[in-house]
Amino acid sequence: MIDINQVKQWAASRWTLGELHGISHWERVEQNGLKLATPDCDLTVIRLFAYLHDSCRENDGHDEQHGPRAAKMMNSLRHTLLKDLSDHQFELLQTACYLHTTAHRTGDPTIDACFDADRLDLGRVQIKPDPKKMATEKGKELASRC
Repeated sequence: MIDINQVKQWAASRWTLGELHGISHWERVEQNGLKLATPDCDLTVIRLFAYLHDSCRENDGHDEQHGPRAAKMMNSLRHTLLKDLSDHQFELLQTACYLHTTAHRTGDPTIDACFDADRLDLGRVQIKPDPKKMATEKGKELASRC
């Protein structure tokens, strides 16, 4: 069984940037993801995404490659912190992290919930989440309330 707290501690221990993309953001993404999850979603992947998707940012500004870097970095965690993930879960997590900066929607309920969980926290940078840019129906509904 994956210990989310260990992953959270690992990510926090190597984090050098500020709070804009740090732990408070990750916690909100996790909570958003849990709200967005449907029975078809993998909650473990959503929760891991919250703590890993920004873990390879080089700055708090425009850094479009941080998602691909995070996906690549996960290979180093595959046999340690992420050893209990199935191959399918690992692939979902890598894909969600890799694409979260560039893709709008994939059609996979877990990956799309990850995307929307992150987008719903755009208010922290004074951007109102756009319901039209959400990947899930629940994400559209929650964004329309922001």
